[in-house]
Amino acid sequence: MTADAIARPGTARLATARPGSKERPAPHRRERWRTGAVPNGDHGNAVVEFLAAALLLLLPVLYLVLVLGRLQAATFAAEGAAREAGRSFTTATSVQGAPERAVASVRIALDDQGFEAVDARSALAVTCSSEPCLVPGSDVQVRVAFDVVLPGVPSFVHGVVPLAIPVTAEHVAPVDTFAVTPATR
Repeated sequence: MTADAIARPGTARLATARPGSKERPAPHRRERWRTGAVPNGDHGNAVVEFLAAALLLLLPVLYLVLVLGRLQAATFAAEGAAREAGRSFTTATSVQGAPERAVASVRIALDDQGFEAVDARSALAVTCSSEPCLVPGSDVQVRVAFDVVLPGVPSFVHGVVPLAIPVTAEHVAPVDTFAVTPATR
C-alpha cells in the first residue's frame, strides 16, 4: 500500500488495481454510501415494504381503536343512563310519572354518547324493593341494557363474527328516608 492510499481513506482498493488495466475495481463501502450507489438495485422497495406493513398492521389496529372507542362510549352511556334514571325515578312526585322521567333520562344519556338508534324504553328496566314504589327508605334498582353494533362489519359474516356486543349497567337508587310518600300528596 502506498503512502498516498494511507493518507486518503477509501482508496486502498484503487491503489491495488493492476497498472494499465481498464477495469475499475469496486468502490469502497464509504464511497458507495457517499454516492448513493446501491449494489443490488433495490431502489424503491423500502416504500413498497413500508406501505405493505402499514396496511397489514395499522389498519387492524385502527379498527380495534374504533371498536374500543365505541364500546367505551356505550359503557359511559349505560352507566350514566342507569344512574340518572334512578335519580329521576326516586325524585318523582308521583309513582305514575316516575317511569316517564326515567325513560327521558335514559334517552338524554344515550343521545349524549351518540346512541340515537337505541330505544330508551326497551333498554330500561326498573325494579322496586317495596310495593308500592317510592316508599321512604326503599330502594329502586335500575338496569339499562342494549346492544352496540360493531362498525364496518358486513352482515354476511354474522355466522362467524358477532355483529353486536351487549352492554349492561345497573344502579341502585335509594328513596329519601324523609321524603313525603307520593300517595299522600
